[in-house]
Amino acid sequence: MHDEPLVLHEQDARGVVTLTLNRPAAFNALSQAMLAALQAALDRVAADADARVVVIAAAGRAFCAGHDLKEMRAEPSLAYYQRLFAQCSRMMLTIQQLPQPVIARVQGVAAAAGCQLVAMCDLAVAAADARFAVNGVNLGLFCSTPGVALSRNLGRKAAFEMLVTGDFIGAEQARAQGLVNRVAPAEALDAAVEALLASILAKPRVALALGKALFYRQLETGIAAAYEDAGRTMACNMMDGSALEGVQAFIDKRPPDWR
Repeated sequence: MHDEPLVLHEQDARGVVTLTLNRPAAFNALSQAMLAALQAALDRVAADADARVVVIAAAGRAFCAGHDLKEMRAEPSLAYYQRLFAQCSRMMLTIQQLPQPVIARVQGVAAAAGCQLVAMCDLAVAAADARFAVNGVNLGLFCSTPGVALSRNLGRKAAFEMLVTGDFIGAEQARAQGLVNRVAPAEALDAAVEALLASILAKPRVALALGKALFYRQLETGIAAAYEDAGRTMACNMMDGSALEGVQAFIDKRPPDWR
């Protein structure tokens, strides 16, 4: 029995929320209970005005091995599988819909839905020995839902190669192909995450929230509609006090005061 919470929730004085997947003995597999716990944690963050940035981390040797295959095999019905993948998709979309930037802190293996989780985070920092795969095809199950996220991070051919071969790629290849932003030695992983956090925390929260929402909206539209939406967003952003202060500070040649 697993007596500890499936997702650990920590928040520091800066508003950095760390959600830690906490099934290390099961390589943090996404059971239904784990998906529900992560959904609840993300919903809590969405309603928290003090939360500035989210880090999704994992306990143990692996980031996330994907869905819990033993649990999936125990109830082989179409209705069950449809509910499971709908539950997972809702959780993944919640990450993108949060106003806060979300960073994946990846160590060990991120496979199948675990690789999807990395891809759905806005940013990712990986240990140099981390490995990534969408390897369901090796079991006869094409990673269709992970493919949605993967194809929006990598080039088409690179994403499709991962999907049809099930092969693992290393952290540096993942960085070169666009799945992760930064790679660091395992012992420096927290420092690399902290450097990214510090850069984000130095920016006004309103600009980040507006920008994140626009970033994903415009990706799913044609270019003309994207420019129209972006123009409206920038105009609204410019009316916010933080932007007005930032521009005035630039004119005055002084640091901005975003208190």
